[in-house]
Amino acid sequence: MLVSDVESITGLSKKSIRYYEEVGLVHPTRNTENDYRIYSLEDIEKLKRIKFLRELNVSIHDMQLLDSGSLTLMDCMYDRIKKIEAEEEKFKKIRNMCVEISRSNATFSTIEIEKYFRQMNILNKEGFTMRSVCIDHSKKIRGAVLSSLFFSIFFVFMIFMISYFQFKYSQKISWFIYFILIFLFLFPVISIVYNLIVRIREIKGGEEDEASKY
Repeated sequence: MLVSDVESITGLSKKSIRYYEEVGLVHPTRNTENDYRIYSLEDIEKLKRIKFLRELNVSIHDMQLLDSGSLTLMDCMYDRIKKIEAEEEKFKKIRNMCVEISRSNATFSTIEIEKYFRQMNILNKEGFTMRSVCIDHSKKIRGAVLSSLFFSIFFVFMIFMISYFQFKYSQKISWFIYFILIFLFLFPVISIVYNLIVRIREIKGGEEDEASKY
């Protein structure tokens, strides 16, 4: 199967699939005629397992150990349980802090901030935060649109100028040459628009940041 089929079946992005290939977790073969990657049913099942374990927050390093047989799934799950229990303890501390604040009848102006600030700092140093990490992709999308727009305007301008002189003046180039020229300038515009759509989908999907999760 091609990567587009694998995307549809597994729900993984193309960049994620490529990433798992780069770290040695999947090994698709190559079509000798066109060099396309060909994924087997075993590759697809493996990618499903990888996706599931990533949902359990199993690291890529642990995934590689599992794949090589250096780590058992049982030990991997025990490690996850310990880490989850540690997170639960941190959530309990946050919950107790919220309960204490609510019972103190403190206001926004009178809360004992130094006391709670110290406690929160300790949790932050342990890598724990309650804040949702939302990535704003608007700047990247705006940059992709502006760069695409710049090049598109140039090609559209050239199409307009050629068409203007072709229809405005009696001396015309042959229609065959005219359509060839239009095609030569129109094709890049179509390519730019297509690549822009793909790029925006990648950015919105967070695919650029896939490697940063590991």
